[in-house]
Amino acid sequence: MQAVQVLQKLFEDYKRTTPGKLKIIDAYMLYILLTGIAQVSNNFGACLISCTSSEVTSFVLASYDQSEALTCLRIQVNEDNKSEFSHISPERAFADFIFAHAVLHLVVANFLG
Repeated sequence: MQAVQVLQKLFEDYKRTTPGKLKIIDAYMLYILLTGIAQVSNNFGACLISCTSSEVTSFVLASYDQSEALTCLRIQVNEDNKSEFSHISPERAFADFIFAHAVLHLVVANFLG
């Protein structure tokens, strides 16, 4: 029962103290995580029979790289880290994130052949 209470307190503190823009980033990160899990579990059996290894690798690496770029964005726009990233504006961090996403999707599309 204590684990449930700890998780409830953690969630309440998260809702109370986390800024809205970080909650949006966290929601998108959860979406990427769930999409990656769905891709792996949904396509694993079918890809063992008919997919090439590059397709499976692309699925997994795309989800991982998206979450990595999103984590970097979250760190850079977090107010608690302002002293470390004072030379990078939130707009610049978002532009870097969009650029990384564009390059990632081009690489994945090229890797699929």
